[in-house]
Amino acid sequence: MDNIFTGRSLAVIDDLTIAERRYLFEQTKILKTALAENDQKTLDRFRINDPDFGMYEVFLEDSTRTRESFRNAAKFHRAKVSDLATDSSSFNKGESYADTFNTLAGYHNSVFIIRSKLEGVCRWLEDEAGAFAGRNNLSRRPSFINAGDGKHEHPTQELLDGFTFLEDNNWETSSIHLALVGDLYHGRTVHSKADGLRIFDRVRIDLIAPPELAMPETYRMKMVENGFEVRLFDSIDEYLAQQDVADKWYFTRPQLERMGEQILKRQDELRAKVTFRKEFMKYLPKGSKFYHPLPRHRVHPTIPTFLDDTPLNGWERQSINGMYVRIVLLALIAGKIGAEFAGEAQKKGRNDEEYILQVESNGTSADKKEDAYSEGVRPIRNGLVIDHICRGDDPATIRRHMALIIKVMGLDDGKGGEWISTSKKDSGQFKGLVFRPGTRELDRKDLKRLAAVAAGCTLNIIRDGSVVAKYRTHLPPRIYNFDDLACNNEACISHPSHAEGVPARFERTRDNRYACAYCGTVHTFKEIWK
Repeated sequence: MDNIFTGRSLAVIDDLTIAERRYLFEQTKILKTALAENDQKTLDRFRINDPDFGMYEVFLEDSTRTRESFRNAAKFHRAKVSDLATDSSSFNKGESYADTFNTLAGYHNSVFIIRSKLEGVCRWLEDEAGAFAGRNNLSRRPSFINAGDGKHEHPTQELLDGFTFLEDNNWETSSIHLALVGDLYHGRTVHSKADGLRIFDRVRIDLIAPPELAMPETYRMKMVENGFEVRLFDSIDEYLAQQDVADKWYFTRPQLERMGEQILKRQDELRAKVTFRKEFMKYLPKGSKFYHPLPRHRVHPTIPTFLDDTPLNGWERQSINGMYVRIVLLALIAGKIGAEFAGEAQKKGRNDEEYILQVESNGTSADKKEDAYSEGVRPIRNGLVIDHICRGDDPATIRRHMALIIKVMGLDDGKGGEWISTSKKDSGQFKGLVFRPGTRELDRKDLKRLAAVAAGCTLNIIRDGSVVAKYRTHLPPRIYNFDDLACNNEACISHPSHAEGVPARFERTRDNRYACAYCGTVHTFKEIWK
């Protein structure tokens, strides 16, 4: 039986299905018990025990806990582990990520554990190094584990958090009520929870942060789309003034140093809003637990040290669980365990729905009143008309987007025109129209570009005064393979400023926007063009 875990990468938490994560937690529970009981037979079932199974730690951003927990997990497995000396590495000479990691993969390293300020690195390397392995007949496709990328995600932290929540939930997955407190804007550990908490059937989330530190809309909307019940509070004081208080609290460290002088002037006020105080104790539900990804701020801890020796302390066990979870994750990727898994696996299928629909034109005359597309006073005899552009938007938005369509479609080199009209049914609803005379031929790629930049429009092809072809466009499920696409997140590995040559790629979201395939930043179809 094939092991579906072998050779997998973990770039975001959703790279593992809910069933796969629950299986990982079950195995972690077994391992933790075996370690406590020194049950060598069970422990050997997890051990890779192969000195040729190479792991590389590449930490381009400072870390202690994540790096050391992976290093100790590798020691458990008796596997080779190397550490890239990033201070003297080729990264400082301008070498690309792809060339560096392809070279290391060629030396039979199987797993790369990467922390980087650039977001989406592991997803890009999974694709690029996978192609490299195929071209060079490597025996093993390298795996990439995201140990934290910018403000994006920290999926292995989410695994150890999820395991600890389950421990304190009596292994029940029916529901969880969790308060997220602190810097929800920068905190990648809390961003991972937008998908990570789907292991629970019912999720109630209370977001406690002042507006300056609030959860980004991308992740808050994802929580709502995932069916979570989400509430927002400005401070712990405001939160405890109401009755429905969570029994699990997850704190993060405010990273105010990243936010400029004006924020630093208000740091005492902002820290006070998300720091627990002794007088709050009486408002906590019985059996409450606190968690923190650590480290706490030495001077301004959001969980003060007076709480260390209280039953609220779940963060120390949470930290210890990190090594256990990572031991199991490495065992899965190595194919040591997981062959018997029978739950839902990750599906890599593509959504190939049609988004360019040709509709019956019946040779309609292009000079009929309802289709009177004119150049000056004369009807167009030959040409194309793009109609219904940004229907329902305001005129200024429509004008800007028509200019973008003209640029993206290469329509700025000839005669013609564009205008804004109102709907016959609703005089307050506007739409745009672009027309160009001539015998311009559009191939399938041109139509894809049109759908990507002008979803919802209608394209009319006019020949000898008649509409010979009519197309309606819808939002494509994916947008890629266009040189003028760009993610607007400057921290993304695909952003042009990093010169990594990563082609922009977008996947349609459930709310009909587009998420970058690397960093997850959400855009409208109007915002993805250079």
